Amino acid sequence: MDGYQPMIINVALTGVVPSKRDNPSVPLTPAEIADDAIACADAGAAVVHLHVRDEEGQPTHRCDLYEATLGPIREARPELILCITTSSRVDPDRAARMIGLELSPPLRPELASLTLGSFNFPGVPSVNPPGTIRALLERMGELAIRPELEVFELGMVNTLHALAAQGLIPDPPIVNILLGSMGSLPAFVGDLARVVERLPAGAEWAAAGVGIYQQPMTIAAAIMNGNVRTGLEDCPTRKGKAEWSNVAAVQAAVAIAELSGRRVATAAEARCRFGLSPA
Repeated sequence: MDGYQPMIINVALTGVVPSKRDNPSVPLTPAEIADDAIACADAGAAVVHLHVRDEEGQPTHRCDLYEATLGPIREARPELILCITTSSRVDPDRAARMIGLELSPPLRPELASLTLGSFNFPGVPSVNPPGTIRALLERMGELAIRPELEVFELGMVNTLHALAAQGLIPDPPIVNILLGSMGSLPAFVGDLARVVERLPAGAEWAAAGVGIYQQPMTIAAAIMNGNVRTGLEDCPTRKGKAEWSNVAAVQAAVAIAELSGRRVATAAEARCRFGLSPA
């Protein structure tokens, strides 16, 4: 490839673990999440990765909360790409993990995250049995939702190739490579490079670093012609930054792209590259 392609910024706003105790900027209510997503879009994000929390701040798969969150974002920034979680850490039940996929067409997300295997987070496992992975991919295909494939281990890339050969993953594969969590691949540039070289040709990949590794992985992805995932889900606090927020994380990614000689992709450009319909 001649030169760099525009860098797509994906911001993971809330996640399962961060709380207001970690950082008052963590958005928890539908209104907070929607406002944060809109502000991040204005700062340069083309994709927002969405979790919702219940009235006690606990992670949940609830249709009413997804609707209350996605509705204002759709209305305010219709071009923004919305990615819903199917996390087993929220609820391991297969039907519960599909709730965010089943929203009415006006609110239905363009992407849905899916981890391609089981592994351990520091305090809890992420359980993704092969049958559940297939069932989620099949339902996404029926609803014309593209999978956003989460890779924490090199073996998950083998699973990606096998599922693509079975026709369950459309081209181009959209991949988030998440590094630096205890129990999975460490956040070294060499580890990122090994995963990238094993991906299918033409895959749209982004790098994410957990905690202190967020900025190094953003820098690595920028100079490797990849995309980035950033935000408070992966890095709720940042040393030396008294005020750290999702908007600040997006702004930092924009600055890194510029220092690397890259332009930040618009949501319309990201839609084209991901094979999505225009807004």
